[in-house]
Amino acid sequence: MRDSILQKIILPAAIIIAGFAAVVFLSGFIERRRPALPAGFADSDLDLNGSQLVGFAFGMEGLLADWYYVRSLQYIGEKLVNSQDQNIDLDDLRGLNPRLFYPLINNATDLDPHFLAAYSFGAIVLPTIDKEKAVKFAAKGIADNPNEWRLYQHLGYIYWRLGQYDKAAEIYERGSSIPGSSAFMRLMAAAMKTEGASRSTARSVYREMLVESDEQTVKDVAERRLLELDSLDERETIDKTLVQFKDRNGRCANGFGEIITLLMKADLPDGRDFRVDAANRLADPTGEPYILDKENCRVRSQNRKQ
Repeated sequence: MRDSILQKIILPAAIIIAGFAAVVFLSGFIERRRPALPAGFADSDLDLNGSQLVGFAFGMEGLLADWYYVRSLQYIGEKLVNSQDQNIDLDDLRGLNPRLFYPLINNATDLDPHFLAAYSFGAIVLPTIDKEKAVKFAAKGIADNPNEWRLYQHLGYIYWRLGQYDKAAEIYERGSSIPGSSAFMRLMAAAMKTEGASRSTARSVYREMLVESDEQTVKDVAERRLLELDSLDERETIDKTLVQFKDRNGRCANGFGEIITLLMKADLPDGRDFRVDAANRLADPTGEPYILDKENCRVRSQNRKQ
């Protein structure tokens, strides 16, 4: 009887416990000695492509598309928040290695081909990650929604960002022929052919995005770009004034206070004026004080790498 209990209960139990202990030990051993993976492998690959679910989600495609879209928003946000770089170039996010953004946003539009918000967000972010995929994604939106003029605006914007002004003009022209499209589309078609690289064209593009878009993320980007353009105008004027002061006095100004009277008389686009903060410092459009680089006798902004 005692031998039977030993063979049937105690011995198997002891083997299981020993095996479990061995697994725990080996798992810990492997984990401690596993080589560190490059940052690019920190993201988990998507388990399933949204296109594979089309027709098999029992009418839940829209809900799944929303999930992929929200996840794409969170994904980029997490990349920005967790970055160790204090001066992230928002025009080039490749350094963050956001390799899953395209699969996420593309899945959203595979599941819901008429998801205009996803196309808008993708058109803003993808050019900073992968220009070819940005064009491909926006073109896909037009193929699925040929009568949505805003999608032509997105693709025209991408080509404009790429400096392909003739192509941008062609897309804006196509979009302008759609019933109900904004008059802006025809204006941009003409502007791309004559002054595609100008600051005034850029300002028109972002003002239209700010007014027409229903997506807060797109509005935020447009607003930031407009502030950057205002800052470029201001810095250009400040630099010219610094040169004038140096020519007259044989030295660079010791501070902006020496040229503030001249600056207040300068003409900025749209009748804007320079601003001074509460500490009486010359400030950029975001309220941050400008910095005088006396060595090079030029102005620098705290908000952008110069």
